[in-house]
Amino acid sequence: MRKLKMTIGGVEITAELFDTPTADAIIEALPFSSTARTWGDEVYFDTPVRADDEADARDVVEAGELAFWLAGSAIAIGFGPTPVSEGDEIRLASPCNIWGRVVEDVRTLVDVNDGDAVTVEAIS
Repeated sequence: MRKLKMTIGGVEITAELFDTPTADAIIEALPFSSTARTWGDEVYFDTPVRADDEADARDVVEAGELAFWLAGSAIAIGFGPTPVSEGDEIRLASPCNIWGRVVEDVRTLVDVNDGDAVTVEAIS
């Protein structure tokens, strides 16, 4: 299985990638850097990637699923409720392509702040 590493501020996470066109596009763009932003219990950041809407795109995700926000060409990682969530669900701003899953406990992302540096790179 393909993997990548994301360093977001002081948090390092490993991700396993699914076999999707979005995951392929992200792998092709590696390595890249960005700046973290937060929205409720979600961390997201811009990418140099463009992707098409995939058939299974959705706005409610499970903790640790990696989403690609089509409207903003950004990676979004939800780990708890956002401002548009109902109850404890993790609802993103709009439907996103799901392209991978974080291996570690994503609740460590609570330590990420707006403006933290982000690096995304392939690992073997």
